[in-house]
Amino acid sequence: MYKKVIVLVAAFGLFSCNQREESKANTDLLYFDINGYFKKEASRLKKTNPQITKQVFVNNATETKTQTIKDWDKELAIFSSADINKSSWRGSFTIDRTANKEHYTSASKKIPVKDVLIEKYNQEIQKVQIIISNKNILYTSGDTLTYYPDSLYQIKKHQQIKLLNAKNYQISGRFK
Repeated sequence: MYKKVIVLVAAFGLFSCNQREESKANTDLLYFDINGYFKKEASRLKKTNPQITKQVFVNNATETKTQTIKDWDKELAIFSSADINKSSWRGSFTIDRTANKEHYTSASKKIPVKDVLIEKYNQEIQKVQIIISNKNILYTSGDTLTYYPDSLYQIKKHQQIKLLNAKNYQISGRFK
């Protein structure tokens, strides 16, 4: 069941990706570098090789496993793909910065990433939360991605496809 759920979530993820891939030659990043941060985290986690207790919820079914992740780039890809530094999105986010947080919001209907919250303590990132919303005539989907370094990562997804029942997914990985 676990493999079927992962394949199903990946298929829906690919289906809902309706944005063109933008040029990644940005050297002047206007916003927090989500892609770069999660690439560094994947590299760090490959080296530390932590055990993860992973729970998958699909509607009312649950499965739990303890495992070592072999490909952290793939595991964190949904976080990396929420990069807000695409050149066509430049200037589309409102920025609220304090000493301990960075908060980026967009009200644009063309941009699926609606909200990014980075919480810090002593310049160390404590939490990254990303809210993604996609809507068209066939479906509506919403993702809430939450990452606490060395503690927890969580992907919550709600999807409503016309003429079908709503689907709710949640994948949680707890670091041991």
